[in-house]
Amino acid sequence: MAALQSTIEALRLAAVAADRVKATDIVAFDVTGPIAITDAMLIATASSERQVLAVAEEVEKELYTKGDKLEPRSREGLDEARWVLLDYGDFVIHIMHEEERSYYDLERLWQDCPAIDLELPDAPAGLSSDTAAAQTQD
Repeated sequence: MAALQSTIEALRLAAVAADRVKATDIVAFDVTGPIAITDAMLIATASSERQVLAVAEEVEKELYTKGDKLEPRSREGLDEARWVLLDYGDFVIHIMHEEERSYYDLERLWQDCPAIDLELPDAPAGLSSDTAAAQTQD
């Protein structure tokens, strides 16, 4: 349980970093049930290739400086900058261009998994501020 708590704390740091550089639709899921190779995943959207890279850089910097020098085991997608995957072992971070996010719809794959409350400002538990705003307009 302590390992999952430290993973959640790291995901919250990553979410705050992504939010700081204007990523949207930031969500995280506890995937310990269906996946044996990682405990959680965070997904964030960026509107351009440049922003995808900026979000990835900010997340890495935040996790290194405030997350006990956490570094990803691997990075994928930096050349194309349409979908960057940062693999930290216990958790994985997906930073996706909005077109890829819409096309692949990862939330549909993980909809049965519990959402993780990222504690982002102005967002209900487990929701990004953009998702919360959309829900209040309905």
